[in-house]
Amino acid sequence: MALLGYPTRLTIWSREALVIGLAALGGGLFALFDVPAAWLSGSMLAISIVGMARPLPSLRKPWFDATMLLSGVLIGSAATPEALAASARYPGSLAVMFVGLGAIMLTTGAYLRYVARWSWIDSLLAASPGALAAVISVAQAKGANIGRIAVVQLFRILVLVAILPTIMQMTGSSPPGQLPTVVVAGAGDLLILLVSGLAAGLVFERIGVTAPIILGATLASAVLHGAGLVHGTLPQSIQIAVFVLLGASMGGRVAHVKRSEILALFPLAIGGFFVSVAVAFAFAWPAAWLAGVPYASAMAAFAPGGLEAMAMLAFAMGLDPLYVGAHHLARFMLVGLAMPLIVAKLKAEPPKG
Repeated sequence: MALLGYPTRLTIWSREALVIGLAALGGGLFALFDVPAAWLSGSMLAISIVGMARPLPSLRKPWFDATMLLSGVLIGSAATPEALAASARYPGSLAVMFVGLGAIMLTTGAYLRYVARWSWIDSLLAASPGALAAVISVAQAKGANIGRIAVVQLFRILVLVAILPTIMQMTGSSPPGQLPTVVVAGAGDLLILLVSGLAAGLVFERIGVTAPIILGATLASAVLHGAGLVHGTLPQSIQIAVFVLLGASMGGRVAHVKRSEILALFPLAIGGFFVSVAVAFAFAWPAAWLAGVPYASAMAAFAPGGLEAMAMLAFAMGLDPLYVGAHHLARFMLVGLAMPLIVAKLKAEPPKG
């Protein structure tokens, strides 16, 4: 029996290796041309295109859980003592951001609900500004339509990163600065982060928290970094692997969406992008005044994009990285912790037609 089962296991592993390889190829191609969020967007696009032409197997749950664990460790590493101290220096700006966060989700969610006729759970998850990994994890746990949620979310990130520098230049931002020196955590710190994150995730899973692995890992990483018990983040090679695996997971979901539905998603994604960005930048104006920072810094801090992409964009534009990073970190924590509660009583609707 074992011999009979061996080819099956080998086939599964080989097919998963093919999916990951295709995702890495797409990400590498995008990175070669300096496309924003290259490894994530390129891997997702590659799997989406190939999957629509020929069915590909979805990565199994252990792959997804490992990706969520590493994503949580990576995001939580932004909670350095300096970033937490910066958060304490901008209470007025953070308060405006929290109100703006609710406004973005309500307006963009309402747009998708009443214009696209989506379910509320799909609409709110697609409208969530940033925290993409947490959103996908919640969507997976709730049985939401991950394909169209991922398409709308990733479209917003790509377009935002592509046009935000131009918008900032029009408002008179600071000259481009130097990229920061990334501190890589040592082997001992990495082991502590992974074990602590997994333990917290398993506890969250035990008590029934939605998206437990990424939330547990994020919380554990944030506490350990904030307390100064560990230092540094994941090596770049592991970060790339995380983006490739996440892109492969999302691309696999997109590949299962009907082609007619994908074509219909682009106008909706464009409309949702303008709604969310208009609301975000409207709230960025009073926040900049309260914090005494340039409007360009507030735009980067309030932009409804991913934590990593927006933080790196701030560095590249010579903006205040602590101000921008503190706001995106606080927003991610709020979205990650509140989203499971917001959608807890909502149910995904079965696809129509």
